Amino acid sequence: MDIVKHLRRRAVTWAAAGAAAVAAASALSLTAASAAPVTGHSAERPFTFALQASSPAIKTCLPHARGVVTIIPGSQNDLMNVTITGMPKNAEFDLFVIQQPGKPFGVSWYQTDVNANSAGVGFASVRGIFDRETFSVSQGGTTTFDPTHQFHLGLWFNDPNLPFNLGCEPGQPSAVHTPFNGEQNAGIQVLNTAEFPDNAGPLSHVQR
Repeated sequence: MDIVKHLRRRAVTWAAAGAAAVAAASALSLTAASAAPVTGHSAERPFTFALQASSPAIKTCLPHARGVVTIIPGSQNDLMNVTITGMPKNAEFDLFVIQQPGKPFGVSWYQTDVNANSAGVGFASVRGIFDRETFSVSQGGTTTFDPTHQFHLGLWFNDPNLPFNLGCEPGQPSAVHTPFNGEQNAGIQVLNTAEFPDNAGPLSHVQR
């Protein structure tokens, strides 16, 4: 009986600690995401920048949608932490590293899903090369292109019907479909890093 009570107390403690951590992370992300994007050079230290609404239509239909990204350089690869806020509750999104923040986006690389909770807050953590050396190259096969750097990030609705139903696609007779998810049947872009120049996206400010 004592063991059962002890386990119950520990379960309650863990649950309370988890809830507190989520609340703290949400508050921190809201504060960081509302700040101006960091554009200074980062050398072997964390680099934080904002994700902003990708269009005036997104600003209208989701006025509080935003994100904050922190990249922590490592000796062999980098850690990228992404928090989004102000999203539709329980919505799913897809994050890409992209060559250009807006259309036609250029070479794009699928990184992770980011799922919002009932409060419209989502978080994902990814390891990879997220710095000034990030690039893709194809020397043959289905296509060929020279080494091409990708320094921007873009976030897409996973469900193409969601932004249409929210009124994020004014003038469109039906939902817009894009290839930016695993099934190549995503919705429109919701956040990106267009506050940085096309040829000098935030990843170009990170080095190891």
